[in-house]
Amino acid sequence: MGACLMYQYVIKKPAKKFVDGLPLSERKRIAEAIEQLPGSGDRKRLQGCDGVYRLRVGPYRILYTVDNGNLVVYVIDAGSRGDIYKKY
Repeated sequence: MGACLMYQYVIKKPAKKFVDGLPLSERKRIAEAIEQLPGSGDRKRLQGCDGVYRLRVGPYRILYTVDNGNLVVYVIDAGSRGDIYKKY
């Protein structure tokens, strides 16, 4: 059986600002999804941005990068599906 790797999670200011504005139930749902990274969830690599991935949580998208060497997940931004991609 393999060892369970424990990642740290760094939430950048744009992502925190968006998530903090959501209702508590949605914040919990997003937090639970982030805690499953980098291993599970509806995630894909973002086209045109090297090393950036998106996680789908209902109508929201969470953009993140992973530093596997230091076991850190950086949540760089979050937003609704229609708005988040306009920034990137």
